[in-house]
Amino acid sequence: MKFDEFDLGYDVLDALDAMHFEECTPIQEKAIAPILDGNDMIACAQTGTGKTAAYLLPIISMINDGGYPEDAINCVVMVPTHELAQQIDRQMEGFSYFVPVTSLAIHGGNDGKEFARQQRGLKMGADIVIATPGRLLAHMKMGYVDLSRVSFFVLDEADRMLDMGFSDDILQIAKQLPDDRQTLLFSATMPPKIQRLAQTILNNPVEVKIAVSKPSENIDQSAIVCHEAQKTGVLKHLFKTCHSKRVIVFAASKLNVKDLTRELKRSGWKTGEMHSDLDQNEREKVMLDFKSGRIDILVATDIVARGIDIDDITMVVNYDVPREAEDYVHRIGRTARAGTEGKAVTLVGGRDQQRFGMIESFLGAEVRKDPVPAELGDAPDYRPQSRGQRGQSSGKPKGNRNNPRRKQRKDAPKTDSPSNTAPAAQPQETNQPQQSDGKPKKRRRYYNHRRKHSAEKDSNPKD
Repeated sequence: MKFDEFDLGYDVLDALDAMHFEECTPIQEKAIAPILDGNDMIACAQTGTGKTAAYLLPIISMINDGGYPEDAINCVVMVPTHELAQQIDRQMEGFSYFVPVTSLAIHGGNDGKEFARQQRGLKMGADIVIATPGRLLAHMKMGYVDLSRVSFFVLDEADRMLDMGFSDDILQIAKQLPDDRQTLLFSATMPPKIQRLAQTILNNPVEVKIAVSKPSENIDQSAIVCHEAQKTGVLKHLFKTCHSKRVIVFAASKLNVKDLTRELKRSGWKTGEMHSDLDQNEREKVMLDFKSGRIDILVATDIVARGIDIDDITMVVNYDVPREAEDYVHRIGRTARAGTEGKAVTLVGGRDQQRFGMIESFLGAEVRKDPVPAELGDAPDYRPQSRGQRGQSSGKPKGNRNNPRRKQRKDAPKTDSPSNTAPAAQPQETNQPQQSDGKPKKRRRYYNHRRKHSAEKDSNPKD
């Protein structure tokens, strides 16, 4: 379907023509018409499917058609990170090139001059405000932000915002908006918390769901099943034998990112780190150094898995297996862009085998398993279906430590103890009176035990 088949304004279509945009993506095809009709919407679509244009184009077109105040904020777009806010603001420049629709990016990590510029823009009333929740609330608390005439409220990458703890901020901002606004929620995944948020802020929404696409066929996917202690050695081996430049390494936590970055720097690799502990200036410097080639390897959390456009990535390494299959697709989608080829390697530790097995089920195919380098020792067997497995290479898998039968056997009286010859044991609570907080009174148990064996002269009260 082509853009000129929608009821978009001629000026917007001219901008798309100048940008050589003709064919719609699936999310654009399904979302633009309902938005133009004024419906609330909840849309599930992964990053890279064109969802930004899916909501910006109809909103720009409707504002340009008139009927909206020129001295007020007409649209608020909420995003999880300042990088995404800047990226959407840049896209706005292209889409609104021939129309008098203004935009303003509101995000943190900048100096006083930038804050003052944001302050002036909010007071004057930019048509479309693209903001991170925390920074917008900071401006709102200063008393000069008027959201009473907002007509469009967009949540972009809502799942990430909730994961980052912005749920209360979003609800606080939504309370300042008029009830008759049009609300659009876009998310890559649709967990229960997103559904609850949608029920709270949306009104009879149209539901649009685009299936998460499989990774590009130009990505050479592989996995290396290893012990946790072997991961760093395997990673260094990959750098020596495959690629050591234009590489992104994804880790599960900020602590892992920091530790791994230090280790790689000590080994002589030009490495940078990216995580939420860095302020705005630090993030921008790291990204500039990586794009310019001053940094060869970028170790990062999922903060760069979505919403950041980096070209020419030769290899993506999942140092830790992602929690969701969608996250796996987002991560490895950083490579093999624009028709190029790329490599994606996942290091599967013992604790992550079942999770990686679920990713393979989602992909509909088994990912090739490459061996651990011989100098790093033996590797565990790959048994993704084994519950309770902790990566051991041989022997029986450990049982469930929370199994009540195992606990019962562990707590059962020993048969060689003279005090255990009674035909039936008393319930545990009679020997361990409970405090008000539910914890056993160990002192009472000691005296009860002592009284129980007072008839035996050779009894040991510490038995």
